[in-house]
Amino acid sequence: MVRPYLLRRLKTDRRILPDLPDRTEVTAWCPLAKRQAALYQRSIEELGERLDEPATQGIQRRGLVLAFLMRLKQICNHPGHWLGDGSFAPEDSGKFQRLTELADEISSRQERVLVFTQFREMTVPLADHLRTVFGRPGLILDGSTPVARRQQLVAQFQEDDGPPFFVLSLKAGGTGLNLTAASHVIHFDRWWNPAVESQATDRAFRIGQKRNVLVHKFACRGTVEERIEELLQSKRELADSVLGSEGGAEKILTEMSNAEILDFVSLNLNSTRVD
Repeated sequence: MVRPYLLRRLKTDRRILPDLPDRTEVTAWCPLAKRQAALYQRSIEELGERLDEPATQGIQRRGLVLAFLMRLKQICNHPGHWLGDGSFAPEDSGKFQRLTELADEISSRQERVLVFTQFREMTVPLADHLRTVFGRPGLILDGSTPVARRQQLVAQFQEDDGPPFFVLSLKAGGTGLNLTAASHVIHFDRWWNPAVESQATDRAFRIGQKRNVLVHKFACRGTVEERIEELLQSKRELADSVLGSEGGAEKILTEMSNAEILDFVSLNLNSTRVD
């Protein structure tokens, strides 16, 4: 209905920006480490018990579902993220292992990478791990970074001999920054709104970029992250119109029946390993 009145200019249109390089997006499937799988399954069992309690109704039920969705996403990142014990051993997380593989390849090509996470508390562990892989320190930007300091960090990263990686929280670093020195973008965890991820990717894929940009979207097989990925891929039009609003996806999930919720977040052990 609005097509005759809506005009869109996309930077991927070669008639508008013929010199802009290509952007390629891939899902980087990650396995679950044994400790992750045990915590994940234990959490699902606890969720099932809590949902069956008579007092779990209405707004209490919605809050419970959202809390467990957040917990499961944290476990998929690293057990230490959920437990808060300060331990982020790479062998305990399939995502950290996959990040090591990608960072090794990026380092060997002498290229640079942006790493986005929705969780502020993950920025330092990610930066510490990447420092060991690259052999050099990188940069961190999150909601606590002063505005004046943000521009200094951007200028530092954009230098010819700038740091090899930049870890950013999705909300603080996903808009308004020019980071074309990076030719790789990693979304370490997935956001409900695909438009937010696209805006973050555009920190590197924008006017001034001279190299092709490769976007890696991390997701753990056999977990809620795989279902979220399937939802966003198969319902892209719905994601743009309904899930695109803040809180849209969470609202849809909280309205599912108990059986549907448990099926959505269930752990598929046959899929958690990635060849």
